[in-house]
Amino acid sequence: MLNHALIGCGRIAQKKHTEAIIKNKDKIKTIAVCDIVKENAEKVRNILNENGIKDIKIYTDYKEMIQNENLNAVSIATESGKHHEISMYAMKNDINVLVEKPMALSIKDMDEMIELSEKKNLKLEICFQNRFNPPIQELRKKLTNDDFGKLFHSQASIRWNRNKNYYDQANWRGTWEMDGGTLMNQCTHNIDLLIWNSLSEVEEVYGKTVNYNHDYIDAEDFGTAIIKFKNGMIGIIEGTANVYPKNLEETLSIFGEKGTVVIGGLAVNKIETWNFENENEHPFQKLPDPDTVYGFGHIPLYQDFYESIIQDKKPLIDGKEGKKAVEVVLAIYKSCKENKPIKFPFEFSTLEMKNCL
Repeated sequence: MLNHALIGCGRIAQKKHTEAIIKNKDKIKTIAVCDIVKENAEKVRNILNENGIKDIKIYTDYKEMIQNENLNAVSIATESGKHHEISMYAMKNDINVLVEKPMALSIKDMDEMIELSEKKNLKLEICFQNRFNPPIQELRKKLTNDDFGKLFHSQASIRWNRNKNYYDQANWRGTWEMDGGTLMNQCTHNIDLLIWNSLSEVEEVYGKTVNYNHDYIDAEDFGTAIIKFKNGMIGIIEGTANVYPKNLEETLSIFGEKGTVVIGGLAVNKIETWNFENENEHPFQKLPDPDTVYGFGHIPLYQDFYESIIQDKKPLIDGKEGKKAVEVVLAIYKSCKENKPIKFPFEFSTLEMKNCL
């Protein structure tokens, strides 16, 4: 059993991290929860108590918790701008880290997290849980078996709604210091899937961002980009928080010489198109939508995190993998700021976007 604590007990923690903790309670023993708002920590504790997880201590200071408790692992679900600071403190204290996306808001901070995890042989896993979606796993099998033949292009479309009420729930959202805009907050999950399933490294990004409809936030509510991959494939990103009147879809499309796959639904959870030679349907075309855009992936994500620690193996989404989608978003921001394509590697931070939109 791993001794585990949850840091950050807001929306995503209450909806999905508690669910994953409960489903993995035979492997992971959650002994403490922490939030600067004590009532949030109490709410999470109560959810866990109701599901048979008892004797959970409550903290409002994560450093105090880490010093007081004998922890093997922490999950971090705070505002994005705190991910780097908390992850580094945990790893400096020899604790494995599962951290929500985005892992950090600058290339420098992400590289520091990766370097420390490798230096101390600690597991650092990033919450890109949609990689565990059954349709995505089926797509991955086709790609690794070379059933697509030559890959041509891919597209990630995120067509959601985020209204003023969403931003009023937490004043850090939409700020350059703590978040970024729609691309960073809502779109990194699908951008991660696009990069992962392009089977190549990114060479160059050209992007554009706009704030059409949210003049009360610093960052963008719409973004688009063209990605040039080293294998010649082209990736297209379209991300918006302006769909009327509510979330519409999140879709990943892969086009190749001998195959076409489109995975959509509310949270890239349902196969919409599945075309290969002598194969034009798939059972996962009938899957239901999840209850929220978060999907069902946190449960297998926690299991993967546990197994990576116990078996001392690389997690599916380690720091280097988790960096890739954030790096693309930062490249889009830099491209928008400088009005030119951005070649990799490069350095950038969301803080450099202040007063750019």
